[in-house]
Amino acid sequence: MKYAFSTLGVPGTPVADVVRLAAETGYHGVELRAHPEEPVHPGLVAHERRAVAEEFARAGVEILSVAGYARVAAAGDDEAVYEELHGLLYLAADLGAPYVRVFPGGGDQDPADADATAARRLGAAAEVAAELGVRVLLETHDSHRTGADVARVVGAVGHKHVGALWDVMHPWLAGEAPEATHAVLAPYLGYVQVKDIASREDTTPLPLGTGVLPLAECLGLMRGEGWACWEYEKRWYADAAELPPLLAAGRERLAGLG
Repeated sequence: MKYAFSTLGVPGTPVADVVRLAAETGYHGVELRAHPEEPVHPGLVAHERRAVAEEFARAGVEILSVAGYARVAAAGDDEAVYEELHGLLYLAADLGAPYVRVFPGGGDQDPADADATAARRLGAAAEVAAELGVRVLLETHDSHRTGADVARVVGAVGHKHVGALWDVMHPWLAGEAPEATHAVLAPYLGYVQVKDIASREDTTPLPLGTGVLPLAECLGLMRGEGWACWEYEKRWYADAAELPPLLAAGRERLAGLG
């Protein structure tokens, strides 16, 4: 199994420092949060994109994913969502990242309408993704927090360049057992996002293995294959401990679980 961490845990950190952290603590890759407040986002021009890719390549660290914020199930005009998706896909292609993460965001629609909206948009984006050699992954999140929710949409799309991202927290919070989540997502799974929290009521990020999430069970289902990415949500929890001092121990923990 390969291990990565998300830059959500080191908000605003320069690319060179992110690469150094990954290399020094034994991570194979990094999930890049693609947002304008971060160093890497779709607004980068060609030479800036090349510089990012070269920085990672020199250190032998992979760019696992471009973690975008397109909400493919949200109500509204398709064109704005297509434009955001295309920007993320071309950024990933330029950086050499195999995946683009998107959210459902369909809480403002009837569930059936949200499913249909997401499937329509992802189906259209799949053709662009295929041309670029990138795969779009719909995360278990917000309106589609269980594996069953995401599999319903991705299965309807039926395209190999559209898959699923298993964030282990959201299905668990929704009461879906890890075995059930993995069973429905396995045919579509890109990678798994791991994290740990204190309780169902307190989702402040904790060092891996010190909270309540069933990480051993989740990673055991992966059978040592694929990628596990630690998404430590420091950006949303200012009082959480700093991530860099936790990375090495987290990497050891992951290796022991997966």
